[in-house]
Amino acid sequence: MVLLRRLNLIIFISVFTTILPQTQPVLAEDNLGHQLNQLLNEEPDLQGAIAGVSIRNATNGEVLYDHLGDVRLRPASNMKLLTAAAALSVLGEDYTFKTEVLMDGTVKKKTLHGNLYLKGKGDPTLLKEDFDNMAAELKTIGIQKITGQLIGDDTWYDDIRYSVDLPWSDEQTYYGAQISALTASPTKDYDSGSVLIEVKPGNVEGDKAEVTLTPNTEFVKIINQTETVAKDGKKKLTYEREHAKNTITITGTLPVTSKGEKEWIGVWEPTRYALALFKQSLEQKGIHLTGKIKIGTTPTDAKIVHTRSSIKLSELLVPFMKLSNNGHAETLVKEMGRVVKGEGSWEKGIEVMEAELAKFGINTETLVLRDGSGISHVNLVPAAQLSQLLVAVQQQTWFLAFLHSLPVAGASEKMEGGSLRSRMKGPDVKEKVFAKTGTISTVSTISGYVTTKSRQTLVFSIMLNNLMEDAKGKKIEDKLISIIANH
Repeated sequence: MVLLRRLNLIIFISVFTTILPQTQPVLAEDNLGHQLNQLLNEEPDLQGAIAGVSIRNATNGEVLYDHLGDVRLRPASNMKLLTAAAALSVLGEDYTFKTEVLMDGTVKKKTLHGNLYLKGKGDPTLLKEDFDNMAAELKTIGIQKITGQLIGDDTWYDDIRYSVDLPWSDEQTYYGAQISALTASPTKDYDSGSVLIEVKPGNVEGDKAEVTLTPNTEFVKIINQTETVAKDGKKKLTYEREHAKNTITITGTLPVTSKGEKEWIGVWEPTRYALALFKQSLEQKGIHLTGKIKIGTTPTDAKIVHTRSSIKLSELLVPFMKLSNNGHAETLVKEMGRVVKGEGSWEKGIEVMEAELAKFGINTETLVLRDGSGISHVNLVPAAQLSQLLVAVQQQTWFLAFLHSLPVAGASEKMEGGSLRSRMKGPDVKEKVFAKTGTISTVSTISGYVTTKSRQTLVFSIMLNNLMEDAKGKKIEDKLISIIANH
């Protein structure tokens, strides 16, 4: 099924890129404008809200429809379209992140008389198995004991962990996880700086629920205050991580016959998290560390003993964009700052982004950029600038990687449909819409490409702000896109 889905996706991309040069200019017919205006003006859930809509011909960028397209609105995760395009342009689709293991001192009789260093360079894809491989490499070169310390070096980026406008209430969430040049992820969704908690009911009523932590680490302490209840009981679990600590308390009830649930929680201090996992891997490989773990810098004369390269940026874009991974977005901002300006910070990274976006015809004077993910309510982007970007990037050599990373309407596979896998399943739109979604409180957005019933490709950006309910915004977006697809 997965293979079939991928083949269909390849065929769609092939058709998409083939028909673009042949597409005739689409005229802005009154009927399309009338239908869109009617929905925007009469939809009760848009009363008191603001809707910015921009639709363009994908071939020549001609504006076919505009409704407050030049009004600056909060983009939510549609900000990631700007971040992804800038990162592909600056770093290249084959770009990889490095992680280095280094040592000083000397090795005698299977003992390293010195320190071991773990130097991170932004890789958000490090898993427990990668630390196992690093430890195995040390074992291969004959090291069984380390007399010094295990030192984590995260100086590739600055030491500011949270973007400027991150809400305090998002501190423990995986989508608000701290950003560090040295971090780790629990699974291949690569939610860096977080752990995965799985909770299943106990065997009988009255038992505590069974809690599983991934990765299995003592860096995080779980306080289990759950109870297994009757099959008709309430399923309600809450998770709370203590501020500035890694103690997570789980409370609530779980029916005995329920399937349980999963929750991702951001850790406090991801650099130490990565170090703790590496130390655990060393111990499991029979390498004894006599010193402590600490955060520091790597001396210039330290010797590299192992280098780990991440997957390519083109591959990372898939979980980044389809699953709307905030950590990837902020990491890419800092990486652009580090590579171009020698400083891995939000300030320098956003400067690089603005300079790069201007190359795509974006009027950066009308943008307010505060982060790379769109989690800030201070970010402001007009819908017309997003549609302009989507037209311009089609000419780039990396466009297929960009297109492939976008969620696909109605495609059920997680890494195909992404955030659109449960939306737009009708025959007029299913697998005919490649688009990035966005949601923060009172905001819902979606921008991308749609193939119409006449096989024309249109670019659209729909930004709904000041909503009372986010979910209703998605339904409105789906109606608008259906109108566009049937034009």
